[in-house]
Amino acid sequence: MTLAQAPLLVTGATHSAQTFRMMIRDLSRGSEGVTEYGDLKVVPLPTPGAGVQIGDGSAVIRGRANAWQGSYTAYNIGTATVPVAPTGATPRTDMIVLRVVDPEFEGNRDPAKDAINVFEVVPNVAATATTPPAGMTGVALACIDIPARTATITAGMIRDLRNVANPRSVSKLFTASPTEDQPYKGTGYTWTQWPPVARWKVYVPSWAVRARIKMTLAGVQLMGGYGYGGSAGRLGTLQYQSVVVESNAGSERLNFISADTIDIPPAYRDTVQWLEHIVARSSDFPGWFEADVATTAIAEISFDEGAA
Repeated sequence: MTLAQAPLLVTGATHSAQTFRMMIRDLSRGSEGVTEYGDLKVVPLPTPGAGVQIGDGSAVIRGRANAWQGSYTAYNIGTATVPVAPTGATPRTDMIVLRVVDPEFEGNRDPAKDAINVFEVVPNVAATATTPPAGMTGVALACIDIPARTATITAGMIRDLRNVANPRSVSKLFTASPTEDQPYKGTGYTWTQWPPVARWKVYVPSWAVRARIKMTLAGVQLMGGYGYGGSAGRLGTLQYQSVVVESNAGSERLNFISADTIDIPPAYRDTVQWLEHIVARSSDFPGWFEADVATTAIAEISFDEGAA
């Protein structure tokens, strides 16, 4: 096959379904999955029973018939109820799939009257399955691990398999330096925000499900002898992994570097939170920390989207 004709959206041309499917494929960069973090989530029925509910949202589904089938879009407005059959004497794992049954490639459905986009239960898949059966044009939304002799689906049985087709990410960099000496002589290894300049207001995107944070405090003075403490960061009240700060040099410049990946709770999304450096010091040793005009505080934070 040579270069496809006619060019998309040219006046007077006739545009095939494949032309639009290929446009979707190109615009989605060949990816598939739900569009945004909360789309098409599978949950139990309001009163748990023999089925599940699927929330609103949309997805991109890559065709599986051949390399040039292109991709489809599908969306759900409101909630859809999907029945799930009870188990017998043995447990079973079912997969909930958003499937596209295009008669150009499979089956004999009539798009004028038959459903082409469907929520389908694929029964008795492997407990480790994360994708639809080979050759099926669809995206997996969840697996349901159903115990033996069970007809009621509860939240604990549902494993989320959604993937965001093109997850968003945004990164921010903050810097600050003290304009005067700022000693820290706290005792009892109590975590405290310090130095005062290492504190910034950060907007948490509405779609963020995790954050990757790196905090650097460069050129901190150790003074007064052997020092032992810790360095970490905090977003709002979410403190992440700390690192040990220790030196017996008596007087030297130290670099505090800490980093971690944290989950963003729903209450933090679309809010402004403080991102700050925190420090602790053991009172068993005489040394203390001091930030001054030769100290630089650096904070790097990246917010990532994912299914939630």
